Formats: sequence, C-alpha cells, structure tokens
Amino acid sequence: MKTTYSVSEGQANFPRIVKQAEDELVTIERRGTVAAFVVGRTRMEAIAETMELLASDSFRTTLKAYRAGKLVMKPLVSADV
Repeated sequence: MKTTYSVSEGQANFPRIVKQAEDELVTIERRGTVAAFVVGRTRMEAIAETMELLASDSFRTTLKAYRAGKLVMKPLVSADV
C-alpha cells in the first residue's frame, strides 16, 4: 500500500489514511516536499514516552553508562516475598 500521498490525495482518502497510520507511518507531501506525517496512536505514545525518558537526567546518565558497557545488569527477582 502507498505510504506517501499528496495533500489532495490525503484530503480525498483521509479515513483510509488514518486507518493505514495505525500500522505504518504515512507521509503527506505538498508540491513534492514532505509537509506532514500521519502517526498512529500506539506509535505516537511510544514517541512521547521516549521523549519523556530522554528528558530525565538520571535516565540519560544510565543510558550513557549502558552504552559504554559500564552498567552491570542483574536478574529481576520476583516481588512475591
């Protein structure tokens, strides 16, 4: 299925494009240049959550340590104690 539409195609096919965006990123172009993206709810929630995590200093520090191989992973223990 097509993932890039012109603005006029987008207007004519909006319900179908919204449904398609549930599974993939849909691009809208105006005069051959990307003007917008239609992003499904699940993907947008994941993007927002990632942005929130990356806004945290402690998360960024932990991520940097992980990428540098300086973070020791420990197995999770059941909370049923």
